[in-house]
Amino acid sequence: MKNNTKLGMLLAIIGIIAGLLSLYLISDTYNSVIHTHFNAGDWEESNTVRLVYAILGWLGTTAGAISVAVLWGFIKKQDWAWFWGTVSATILLLAGFFPMIPAMDSGLPVPTVAVFILAAIMWFGMLLIGGVNKKIIWLTFTAGLAYVLTFIDGVAPISKFQTTFQYPSAFVENSNTFWNGLYIISQQINWWGAAAWAIFIFAAIKQKSWALPVGLFAGAMSMIGGYPMGIHNVSEVNRFSMFLPAPILSTILVIILCLPKTQKLLMKQEDPII
Repeated sequence: MKNNTKLGMLLAIIGIIAGLLSLYLISDTYNSVIHTHFNAGDWEESNTVRLVYAILGWLGTTAGAISVAVLWGFIKKQDWAWFWGTVSATILLLAGFFPMIPAMDSGLPVPTVAVFILAAIMWFGMLLIGGVNKKIIWLTFTAGLAYVLTFIDGVAPISKFQTTFQYPSAFVENSNTFWNGLYIISQQINWWGAAAWAIFIFAAIKQKSWALPVGLFAGAMSMIGGYPMGIHNVSEVNRFSMFLPAPILSTILVIILCLPKTQKLLMKQEDPII
C-alpha cells in the first residue's frame, strides 16, 4: 500500500466529504444541542457548546479544504500528500468525536460519528501509504487518544468556570474562587497540550529529532492541566473523574517516550539520539 496514489486520491476524497459533513452536521445540530441543554437547566453547558461547536466547525471545514490540496498532491504524485492527508485526518478526528458528547448528554442523535469514522479510515490509510513503521503508528494512535482527551479536559473548565464564578462582593466568603481561577487557566493549558500532542504525532510519523521533546512537553501540559482538576473533582462527585484519563494516559506516554527503545524508534538512522 506504500506510495499508492490511487488509494491516496480515494482517501483525500473521503477527507473532503468528511470536511463538508463537519460543516453541515455541526451547523445542523448546533442550535438543537444548545437549546436542549438550556431547557434542561444546564445553561453553562449551553454556553460551552456555543463556543466549542463553532471552533470544531471551523477546524473540520478547514481540514476538508486541506484534503482538496492533498487530492491535488496525489494526482500530481507529490511526496508530501500523504503527510498532509494525515494532518487533515487528525483534525477531522477531533471535529467528529467531540460533538458526540454534548449530543449524547442531551439524548440527541450523534451524526458526527460519520465524520469520526471517515477520519479514522483516512488516518490509518495515509500512514500506510507513507510507509510509516507499525510501531510508530500505534504510538501515535495512543498519542491521538491523549490529544482528544486533553482537548476534552480543556472544554470542561469552560463550564466549571461559569458555575464557580462569583461577583467581587462574594470573593471573601466563597471558597471556590481559587478553583474558578484554576479552571480558566487550565482551560488553555489543556488546549495547548492537545495541540502539542497533535504536533508530536506529525513529528513522530516523519521521525523528526524534535518529536521527543514535543511529546514530553505535551505530556507535561496535559498532566499539569488535568491532575489538579481531576483530583479535586473526585472529592466533588465521590467517583472516578473524567478529568483523569487525559493526564493518566499522558503520564504513561511520557514514561514510554523516556525509554531508550522509543527514542531510537523516533529517530531516523542519521539522527542523533536525544
